[in-house]
Amino acid sequence: MACQRNQDAANFVHNGKKIVGVALNYMCAVKARKVPTPTVPLVFLKPTSSYLREGCPIVLPKVFTKVAYEVELGVVIGSRCKNVTKEHAMEHVAGYCLALDLTAQCNLTAARATGGPWTLGKGFDTATPVSSFIPFDAVKDPHALPLWLKVNGELRQSGCTADLVFKVPDIISYVSKHMTLEENDLILTGTPHGSDVFKSGDVIECGLADLAKIKFNVCDE
Repeated sequence: MACQRNQDAANFVHNGKKIVGVALNYMCAVKARKVPTPTVPLVFLKPTSSYLREGCPIVLPKVFTKVAYEVELGVVIGSRCKNVTKEHAMEHVAGYCLALDLTAQCNLTAARATGGPWTLGKGFDTATPVSSFIPFDAVKDPHALPLWLKVNGELRQSGCTADLVFKVPDIISYVSKHMTLEENDLILTGTPHGSDVFKSGDVIECGLADLAKIKFNVCDE
């Protein structure tokens, strides 16, 4: 149990200051891509202006030709932490959410080739659809949660947080050594294998155990 809880965490979308993402954090994805297993979390940032709540559509920017879905477990920070140990990391978790980390593959492919930043390909408007807040006590084990994603009713991603390379305490501890995590910040913990491109007119639906489901229509800018 956490010793500190942010009572206002349900409003993390409006009150959060940053979104921290972790790339290549599922073993199934590492194996499918035939790349070395990361030795430290591969961290990137997304602006909070990329948040999207259910009821509004995902909007594909004109400047991108390939945008992919990635279903993820989100971790909402409940209290400020810096240089926190793995043993005490969960004390700073307020709860969770189901999230999508939408990614402009066309942009990231070019960025990876040149060593450039991922900001534009990860941070566009509507790039972070999220569910309602899931309280900490509603989740017995954040590392035993099935998650799935469907496009137009067809299953495209299916995984379990047991497959995470770096567990939630590992990520919180690592990130807090480099930047202060604050109340209502969100950590996206990575996506299982199966991420792929989607298009205008598609309907994306995803779920996290029996805790959350979200559904979004997709349109062009």
